[in-house]
Amino acid sequence: MEMIIQALILMAAGMGSVFFFLLILIVVMSLMAKVTPKLSFMMPDPVPAAPKKPAAAADDEAVAVAIAVAMKRAGK
Repeated sequence: MEMIIQALILMAAGMGSVFFFLLILIVVMSLMAKVTPKLSFMMPDPVPAAPKKPAAAADDEAVAVAIAVAMKRAGK
């Protein structure tokens, strides 16, 4: 019977510590939600990404020539 009581005490201590940690986590997150918008002026605005340049037509032509040469050498 003594072991069961010790187990229940240990279980209550563990559950209490988890509950306390989650309570602190909720309080800290709520505070951060209130403080962060007030400090947002320090962060720079996001820079839009530069548009990607399309592949040059010369690259496509070079690939086509390489394929034609390979096919001719293969005898097809």
